[in-house]
Amino acid sequence: MDAQRAQEITNSPIMVNVTYNGSPVYIEHVDREKQIATVLSPLTNSDGGILTDNGVAA
Repeated sequence: MDAQRAQEITNSPIMVNVTYNGSPVYIEHVDREKQIATVLSPLTNSDGGILTDNGVAA
């Protein structure tokens, strides 16, 4: 995950399509210090987990 790009997406006034493992996600929050992002799955309206450099941690 590129934390800087994730932050740019969350700050953008334009809705940017973001996918993880082929599924759309919404970036809710980015912690640049920890290099993680909290993502939501809009298809299920549920917490999608934490996106890190290595994938999603439960």
